[in-house]
Amino acid sequence: MTAILNASGCLDALVAPDIARQLDAFVTKTVTPLPREGNPPPRIAEVDGGMLNSIGLQNPGIEAFVASTLPRLAGLSVPVWVSVGGFSAADYAGSCERLDDSDAVAVIELNLSCPNVEEAPETAAELVAAARAATTKPLYAKLSPATWDIAESARAVVDAGADGLSLINTIRGLALDPATGRPTLARGAGGYSGPALRPIALACIWACANAVDVPIVGMGGITSGADARDVVAAGASSIALGTVLFADPWAPARLRDELAAGDTTPTQSVREMRANSVAP
Repeated sequence: MTAILNASGCLDALVAPDIARQLDAFVTKTVTPLPREGNPPPRIAEVDGGMLNSIGLQNPGIEAFVASTLPRLAGLSVPVWVSVGGFSAADYAGSCERLDDSDAVAVIELNLSCPNVEEAPETAAELVAAARAATTKPLYAKLSPATWDIAESARAVVDAGADGLSLINTIRGLALDPATGRPTLARGAGGYSGPALRPIALACIWACANAVDVPIVGMGGITSGADARDVVAAGASSIALGTVLFADPWAPARLRDELAAGDTTPTQSVREMRANSVAP
């Protein structure tokens, strides 16, 4: 049975616990060492084939997360993957060290590829190596599709100590307001996600699965059981749902049924899904 997770940032398990309990593991929004207010609004825009977001890693910081959020997530009885981000190797190492002795944390996912904040100066492999030295927890490296050779990136982070890969993060995109000709998002560009991202995700998963022998969580435009099977066929061992959760919060249960039934229904657009969505 294919395990189903959420993509980081696409579900608040404390607001929607019944949705989170549909998952085989819940992935938190990315946590940084210090609190962040995120980018100014507007931060989300619907576009053809998906959506743009520029949240900017809004989060309470690692200390507040460990003290307040993590105990509440543990009460959901769903394995918790904590997404960790930062702006230096020391940031990643410090957060991983802080999480290392928590029984509530099943896996740490290293967000190495957020398009909406400044990047750390170190390479992805150096960030993984710093995190690996700081924790005994399983580490998954989340990589960006915006690289010339993602297979080489996969080899580098696995050699540095990553136990698995999360593929893929969003890719940078821009939407313009037709009335003004100015960017729709306050920051300008944002992370593009949704059904249009799926062929890019499949290419990246295929390349990495042929380059390294570690588990891969595949994500990017999955909206149906047929999509999920394609992602697994490309080389993923489990899947994560992202943009679809905004249009169809009950998608995890639906996809589980479709996978079990061998459904091959063509993918709906996000707009079609939202229009047709009804609560159970």
